[in-house]
Amino acid sequence: MSIKSDKWIRRMATEHGMIEPFEPNQVKMVDGHKVISYGTSSYGYDIRCAREFKVFTNINSTIVDPKNFDPKNFVEIEGDSCIIPPNSFALARTVEYFRIPRDVLTVCLGKSTYARCGIIVNVTPFEPEWEGYVTLEFSNTTPLPAKIYANEGVAQVLFFQGDEECDVSYKDRAGKYMGQVGVTLPKP
Repeated sequence: MSIKSDKWIRRMATEHGMIEPFEPNQVKMVDGHKVISYGTSSYGYDIRCAREFKVFTNINSTIVDPKNFDPKNFVEIEGDSCIIPPNSFALARTVEYFRIPRDVLTVCLGKSTYARCGIIVNVTPFEPEWEGYVTLEFSNTTPLPAKIYANEGVAQVLFFQGDEECDVSYKDRAGKYMGQVGVTLPKP
């Protein structure tokens, strides 16, 4: 297994539609304003957060149950940023749509800018032949409200190519999150 470089990421995105929309370079400024960087880096791709957020709330005092998740646990917000209450979390989705090759597995790690503010970005691996918008989870570990910015970098995806193709891909087993479009809640 090997980690893939910027050259490979650019080729796979432009020739095979692996990432759409795709930014071939690292973007740090937009319209003369600094942004949290996104786009292609040396050995990864910095993904952006879209403008749709679901912020966790306990106003309904329900139980958080991954097998029977109550959508009333969230308040929906759309905007250029999102405030996450102290010791809470929000879900969002990426701007980018991914199509992962059959011999590739990704790992995604939060950007240091957010980590240094006590904001943890949690994203599960993108499995071989998975495709869709990525659901992102932001945990605010601080006792203060925390701000997340839409259309700016939030995490970095690392691409690992296997020595051989897997026998059964995510697509082959009809994974429940295949082709997800919006912010997707847990499915049993």
